[in-house]
Amino acid sequence: MSPLATEYALHWTAVGLYILATVGFAHAVVFDKPERLRYGLWLTWLGLVPHTAALLLRWQASGHGPYMLKYEVMSSNAWIAVVMLAVFLWRRPGWSAIALVALPLSFLMIALGLFANPAVKDLPPTLRSIWLVFHVFFNKLAVGAYLLSVAASVVLLRKLRGHHGKWLDRAPPVDALEAYVVRFVGFGFVFWATTIVAGAIWANQSWGRYWGWDVIETWSLITLLCYATFLHVRRFLHISGAAVAWWALGCFGVSALTIFILPFTMPSLHAAYFQ
Repeated sequence: MSPLATEYALHWTAVGLYILATVGFAHAVVFDKPERLRYGLWLTWLGLVPHTAALLLRWQASGHGPYMLKYEVMSSNAWIAVVMLAVFLWRRPGWSAIALVALPLSFLMIALGLFANPAVKDLPPTLRSIWLVFHVFFNKLAVGAYLLSVAASVVLLRKLRGHHGKWLDRAPPVDALEAYVVRFVGFGFVFWATTIVAGAIWANQSWGRYWGWDVIETWSLITLLCYATFLHVRRFLHISGAAVAWWALGCFGVSALTIFILPFTMPSLHAAYFQ
């Protein structure tokens, strides 16, 4: 079996295990079987094994981290999100309802990447910098946190709309969900800002300028300002309830546009590396 076929097989194995983990969480939450939540969590950790192996194989074959092509970007973003989810649920198993949103988003992201161009691409000289590693790493931490904020927002909205069911009744109360939406956003905001700073330093090192108003640079700044506005409105205008959830979802929509759509559809410096 070729290395690429092995990568594909490992990725699809991870997708299958994440689907089984979602089913495990759904069964435990919907049918009020809290003792079985551990099966969903263990399947999540188990899915990370082939997922990690696939990314390491790609890293070895390409000679660079998984951040050059849509295939690599989607998979590595999903990996960070699943790791953050697994660690969070290991510490707070009562929040397992958010796995019913976060896990499907993650394995769908992997599946979408698998249908993209899987060819190995060499790292251009302009990308060979430690600042690129920092830029990518902090961006993936931010994306993982934003995905968790989306999951918590969806559960929060369902509770606020008066929906009932064993899985919703077992979810944390509204005030706790609301607080964690803001915390996930705040965590992601710090690392998104760090992403921009690291990217500016890398850009100066590579092209002799810190900022060039490239499409992705501009939309990264817009995303940062959207999340900054949300955090300020929450802090000073004391918004709560559905407003918090909708703000978080709206901001994530802007970040998704910046990360998953524009780099692959608009001509820019970033787009040249993601085709």
